Amino acid sequence: MKLDLHLRLQQRLAPQLIQSLKMLQMPVLRLEQTIRQELVANPLLEEIEIAEPELEQTEEPVTDFDPNAIQKEKTAEETPSQWDDFVDNKDDEGYKVREYREEKEDRLDNTPAQARSLYDHLLEQLHLLKLSEDDHMIGEYIIGNIGPDGYLSFSVPEMAAELSIESASIDRVLDMIQRFDPTGVAARDLRESLLIQLRERGLEGSLAWRVVDEHINDLERKSILQISKTMGVPVERIQQAMVVIKGLSPTPTHGRFDSGAAPVIPDLVVERFGEEFTVHHNDSYVPRLRINMTYRDMVRRGSTTSKDAKDWMRSKLDQAKWLLNAIQQRRSTMIRVMEAVVERQKDFFEQGPAFLKPLIMEEIAQKVEMNVATISRVSNGKYVQTPFGVFEIKHFFNAGIASSVEGGEDLSKQSVKQRIEEIIRAESTDKPLSDQEIFQRLKLEGIQLARRTVTKYREEMKIQPARMRKRIA
Repeated sequence: MKLDLHLRLQQRLAPQLIQSLKMLQMPVLRLEQTIRQELVANPLLEEIEIAEPELEQTEEPVTDFDPNAIQKEKTAEETPSQWDDFVDNKDDEGYKVREYREEKEDRLDNTPAQARSLYDHLLEQLHLLKLSEDDHMIGEYIIGNIGPDGYLSFSVPEMAAELSIESASIDRVLDMIQRFDPTGVAARDLRESLLIQLRERGLEGSLAWRVVDEHINDLERKSILQISKTMGVPVERIQQAMVVIKGLSPTPTHGRFDSGAAPVIPDLVVERFGEEFTVHHNDSYVPRLRINMTYRDMVRRGSTTSKDAKDWMRSKLDQAKWLLNAIQQRRSTMIRVMEAVVERQKDFFEQGPAFLKPLIMEEIAQKVEMNVATISRVSNGKYVQTPFGVFEIKHFFNAGIASSVEGGEDLSKQSVKQRIEEIIRAESTDKPLSDQEIFQRLKLEGIQLARRTVTKYREEMKIQPARMRKRIA
């Protein structure tokens, strides 16, 4: 019998990394729910109910999500002196927040009942699968990146880069999730969602499949006759395929998980003091946490607590330390990103929405030295209170549209949308302007964009086409 010794490298995903990324993505009300669940599950955490002086931060917070930073917390074993130093440190009150409102609201009376979310629905299906620990965590990560419309927010390479794993691992788990209910969920675009729905109906490789796969972008601008000629298929068969395609849903969630008009609670607040702007976190809904003193006493050196109990409390203490650090990471990351946005969009904060400039996430990512996916998590579904009202953070990111006016700066997408709305508002209801006519007017004003972009912006603003806007005599 021969024994061989082999060395090999194996990538392992840290559960804390997945949870940290999910926490960054949460809006403030979801964060509150998560923290309260942790309070129930972890006896070493307690909420500070009374106002206490804010203590200085003793550790410099981690401001971006580095996978290695999480692993540093998980050393092999802490020595007795390190452990005792930690539990004996009575000045360490954990994570506490500043209060920015004058009175405490009765949150229990004002918080609406939570409807079942798409996230919970998908997570329940994931738990039914027999997966390895790593695949399960990848699945949670993917589900956390699925938007309310059922579409995946990030590409596979982006997710693989953020988790520092191979794209094949993401693809394998994504394929499983794309077979979940609702049909078509976790697709990256409309074409993929429709193909998933056709596959689930047993129509993979059918004519309807070919039309979607090869001509999805032609369905709006080409007639059935043109598609028939291109594919070399009789018109009647194309018409039959279109009946099947029209029976599919362009939105995987089908409106099943809409929770009505949820309250908009800003995560961040931007205030002006003289010529300067400050950004702070809206901590009104975030419980104030610290480590429970009673349990600290139970794990001190010399206590009569059994070894098994100490080991259990050690694990709970590790979880508590991670949670306190993750909350601080989230706050610091969001504030850094918003401070960079305020600096870049200073005209907006000084003069109003009409002065919004073109800005892409890559610019902010480079400035704060973070991943673009991190900037996206900060921006999506979270709001900031400004001197001009409450805006979703992603409102400040929009591509520039070139202006042919000599000396003129590029215009933001929002500015062009506003101009399109003004043109339509001033049109004659007897003879409303077509998208082509609006395109021509914008061109005369020096705004350079394609005619199909005019249509896209009009649809995004929920404005009907010209034939539907015409007044009937």
